[in-house]
Amino acid sequence: MHKFNDIRNVAVIAHVDHGKTTLVDAMLKQTHTFRDNSGEMNQTTILDSNTLERERGITILAKNCAVFYNDTKINIIDTPGHADFSGEVERTLSMADGALLIVDAQEGPMPQTRYVLKKALKQNLKIIVVINKIDKQYARVDYVIGKIESLFLELAHDESHLEFPVLYAVGRDGKVFDKLPEKYSSDMPGDVRPLMDKIMSYFAAPKPDIGSTFKMLISSIEYNPHLGRIAIGKIAQGMIKTGQSIILTDRPTKPYSVQRLLLSDGLGKVEVEQATTGDIVGIPGLTDVSIGLTVSDPSDTVPYPTQEISEPTLHMTMGANTSPLAGREGKYVTSRQIEERLEKELESNLSLRVEKLDNGKYKVSGRGELHLSVLLETMRREGYEMEVGKPEVITKKDENGVKVEPVEEVNIVVPNEFQGVINQEMGKRYGVMISMAPISETEVEFVYRIPTRSIIGLRTLLLTLTKGTVLFSSQVDGYEPVGKELPKIRSGVIVASHSGESLAYGLAAAEERGILFVGPAVPVYEGMIVGQSPKEQDVRMNVCKGKQLTNMRSKASDGVIQLTPPTTLSLEQSIDFLENDELLEITPISLRLRKKNLTGIENKRGQQK
Repeated sequence: MHKFNDIRNVAVIAHVDHGKTTLVDAMLKQTHTFRDNSGEMNQTTILDSNTLERERGITILAKNCAVFYNDTKINIIDTPGHADFSGEVERTLSMADGALLIVDAQEGPMPQTRYVLKKALKQNLKIIVVINKIDKQYARVDYVIGKIESLFLELAHDESHLEFPVLYAVGRDGKVFDKLPEKYSSDMPGDVRPLMDKIMSYFAAPKPDIGSTFKMLISSIEYNPHLGRIAIGKIAQGMIKTGQSIILTDRPTKPYSVQRLLLSDGLGKVEVEQATTGDIVGIPGLTDVSIGLTVSDPSDTVPYPTQEISEPTLHMTMGANTSPLAGREGKYVTSRQIEERLEKELESNLSLRVEKLDNGKYKVSGRGELHLSVLLETMRREGYEMEVGKPEVITKKDENGVKVEPVEEVNIVVPNEFQGVINQEMGKRYGVMISMAPISETEVEFVYRIPTRSIIGLRTLLLTLTKGTVLFSSQVDGYEPVGKELPKIRSGVIVASHSGESLAYGLAAAEERGILFVGPAVPVYEGMIVGQSPKEQDVRMNVCKGKQLTNMRSKASDGVIQLTPPTTLSLEQSIDFLENDELLEITPISLRLRKKNLTGIENKRGQQK
């Protein structure tokens, strides 16, 4: 058994794709958290266990793991790099005593890094800077250090924040250096020891506070099929033992007996008899528990102040699927099942808000497009069927009664040849350029301020226009009075006028009018969007139409119909594509775009209202 008297609680902060999960992998492997023959030794991005995280290459949910180094337990708290998951960031930082800031040696600190760093300094966490990927061809270490220093200067609340140690790393090779090597090569000796030593010397261990009574703020909730819900937090004072009586401060008359206590060990959990100040502990068996509540000894009923969680910026309506094909592909299709699933999500997804509307649908509000689309994709994979409307920005009134909308700072890095494309698109959407600077011989960085409503669909569009080379990140930067209406950027659509199965003959006629979203032998219903037209008006066409067969043969009619393969839209692209009179039908197997009013007459009536 390891000694538990020495602990370090360390949060890991980085922008998306700057290598934090890879560096944590190296720490887990090199401290022999796994046996040498276990599967994890050959695995990468071990912490990103959720399939969505692995596919997208991003961290969505903050996770805890623990490594042992010279008899000291180091709790590593992984935080998401996207501002969309800010609810996760804010609560996980509250468990840490210090933070590692990992920055890419070529890109330097990005807007999201700044967002999380600002939160960390607000909580007075000590910071160790790790400049990762120093082996990159265009690594600019001195420039990046300069950028980090000016960032700290801008965000610091205290002079002590301006002093921070800097380490240099190649996370992929699992090597960290105190001094920058003159020329890095992969066969150089090295390991993560310099980083572990720096964590030990620079971050203080939590001070034991055994004399006080037990108290802890719940920062996270995990679910275990055998134990149920596990409330997780860092013990702020006192100690806790199994068999002890505890209360939730919002209902002090209902005590609970502690049946089990769990501490992180590697990626798993171990049961212990007691835990003390500074330990990140899991307590199963508390009913109706939620993040932000205080657990304490029955003699102390004063709760800790709850953390501020950033406001949602976008909302969309969600409801049970009402299309003619509803219920064929999903496992959970009723409104009640969707409501239960959303309520479960609210327990751990702090930035989400759900409101039931009079028409039986739900208004789901989140921190951004990515935040909402990850929820939809997760539900879809669990077997839910639903329909959603176009995302809309949440406006509010300021103290003078003026209607204001969220405005974001957008950071775009593209190869030089796409500068014109960026200027043109941002101009169309009323973006105001703050700065533009070359960051290497081949790339340029733009910073724009732009209303959130103008960003919907922008990332997908820029990826297409720049052949997938754009680096795009944004974060909410405040509120401004609502600006001008955006011009309609999207053209009209091709809508199916009949229900049935699509046939090549009907599709060939529709293809002459635009781009198709469906191929042959696909179930289609009246009102379903089957393609995009270059014209502004929508076109209704029968894609289920077959060729009229007669017993006469003519030479001209025997040609083989050749169709262009249909364009397949991803979930995010489909959401971006929507207009106000349209819905997206989401099932575990299909994504179908449709008009709200399916028949032509209904649709005309809807537009006239």
